[in-house]
Amino acid sequence: MALNDPQWGRKGNEGPPDLDELWRRFNQKLNGMLGGRGGGGSGGRGARGGRPASGSVGVIVVLVLLIWAASGIYIVDASERGIELRFGKYVTETMPGPHWHIPWPVESVEIVNVSEVHTVEVGYRNNVRTKVPSESLMLTDDENIVDLQFAVQYIRANPEEYLFFNKNPDQTVKEVAESAIREIVGKSRMDFVLYEGREEIAVNAKSLMQGILDRYKTGITISQVTMQNAQPPEQVQAAFDDAVKANQDKERQKNEGQAYYNDVVPKAEGVAARLQQEAEGYKQRVIASAAGEASRFDQVLSEYRKAPRVMRDRLYIDAMEEVLANTTKVVIDQKANSNLLFLPLDKLIQSAGGVAASGNISGGIDTSSTTTTSSESRRTRDAFRSRTREAR
Repeated sequence: MALNDPQWGRKGNEGPPDLDELWRRFNQKLNGMLGGRGGGGSGGRGARGGRPASGSVGVIVVLVLLIWAASGIYIVDASERGIELRFGKYVTETMPGPHWHIPWPVESVEIVNVSEVHTVEVGYRNNVRTKVPSESLMLTDDENIVDLQFAVQYIRANPEEYLFFNKNPDQTVKEVAESAIREIVGKSRMDFVLYEGREEIAVNAKSLMQGILDRYKTGITISQVTMQNAQPPEQVQAAFDDAVKANQDKERQKNEGQAYYNDVVPKAEGVAARLQQEAEGYKQRVIASAAGEASRFDQVLSEYRKAPRVMRDRLYIDAMEEVLANTTKVVIDQKANSNLLFLPLDKLIQSAGGVAASGNISGGIDTSSTTTTSSESRRTRDAFRSRTREAR
């Protein structure tokens, strides 16, 4: 009884279906589709000897073919690329999505992740404390040894080159990285490698590694080179620390000297500039004064040539006024050879000046007396000048 029999499952027909009968019907239908004879009920039952067996083999073959064809279906993720190979030879590169290829052994597919970042460690494993001396110890240009650990991150950008041009591209990356770093360190000094040159070494190493990998056609792109640690070997670490401290003391003292220099030199330069400007001013003043004196002398000479006697008297009077301006002056009787103080002119002038000042303050001094005193002083000066001329 078939599963789709409307009588199946009702009263009187509660038993399970006959599996042999179902199998025979299925074989008959399949043989009919494949071109065999699918006779009626008696013919089907009577041909039990060979035909059902051949039908079963055909079904199995069809199922195997279907399974074999279905095995050619594959899906490529967004971060991957598929490489189809026909008898081991490159055919095409497939993008993300579902695809089908002729199943094995005709064609095969290699899936390569082109977005995943892979890391290669040189000089250590998993931790910088787990060192690998054969990889980390390198010789510098000044014949010193440094202990250097670094990591290289890369992606498989070109699946075709990655699969076919190198036997082990990942190992090639490690060997190229170690070779590039050794070349750069070998051309650098120890202090540059340990201190100020780490970033520059990483950049140069990345550029050098990428050039070598492209030349080898590995299909790999270097994304970053990270310097994990750089130090002297452990055997000389203590001595190297002492040398570093000495260099730091040297730099500190140098900086202190530079600070003192920056403080003293500008002040000295300022003083020097001030003295130079003062000297320049004095020079200009002396030159101007000398020029004025020369000009005055020329003018005096010109007047002297016009009236020599008058100019001699005038020059003598001016010189005597200049000499006697700050000295005590007395008038004595030279003809009588007497030491008697006759006229203390300076005292008289001072007295006259004091009287005039007090008269201005009090307002009680008579004008006639003041006039008499000044006229007497004038006559005294004239008499002095006349006697001087007579003595000459």
